[in-house]
Amino acid sequence: MTYERTQDHTFSLYLEGGAGTRRLDAGSAHGWPGAVCLMPQGASSEWEITDVFEFVHLYVPDHELRRVFTETFDQDARLMVLPEATFEHAPALAEAMRCLAMATRSQQPLLAEEAINAAFVNVFRDPRYSGARSGAIRGGLSPAVRRRILDYIEANLDTHVTLPELASIAGLSEFHLQRMFTASCGVSPHGWVLHRRLARARTLLSGCDPIAQIASACGFSSQSHMTRVFKAMTGTTPSAYRHSISGAA
Repeated sequence: MTYERTQDHTFSLYLEGGAGTRRLDAGSAHGWPGAVCLMPQGASSEWEITDVFEFVHLYVPDHELRRVFTETFDQDARLMVLPEATFEHAPALAEAMRCLAMATRSQQPLLAEEAINAAFVNVFRDPRYSGARSGAIRGGLSPAVRRRILDYIEANLDTHVTLPELASIAGLSEFHLQRMFTASCGVSPHGWVLHRRLARARTLLSGCDPIAQIASACGFSSQSHMTRVFKAMTGTTPSAYRHSISGAA
């Protein structure tokens, strides 16, 4: 297969397999689990695929990547250069891409946004590619900003809370908001939102509302989504939890 002058920048990670995938216009190099590829906007490439493999691709418009570059590193967007890389070992970027794949599969959009942000920053920080340096983080959020963000989260637990929304409330870039929130609260924005959704679910499960209705009120996409997350975090299902607290009463 061939990619001809792609419209977006492409971040790629081989999750499983890859030995049967070769890039023909780059010395016939082949992939492997954990291999990272970067394909800048406008790049072309030719590939031969002879075996099953699993990978994740992240396609990013040029204007979006330049915005993140400017906000994170306080540099002119025209200085951003995304290099071409084929089957490279980049552990930090690979971990962010794995997290993105996991978050997408498990329907955790805020975690996916955090992973995408981490992928961008890790590319630009890598000395092989750019070696850009972000400003030092001095402390966390101010008490007033922290309170505004937490109040916003609490009031919007039943909706899709996004990283850009939280960053806008704080007047920070998404990268700096994520780091400063973690410094102030001990967990990432995704971790905090998940904790508050589970706390609300526990409270509502003490009542008689249908579990599907509770899932919607807590911001989960479905009853099965809430059940999956609830069990992963507490070791029990919502229905079993409701039965246990009603029995104790």
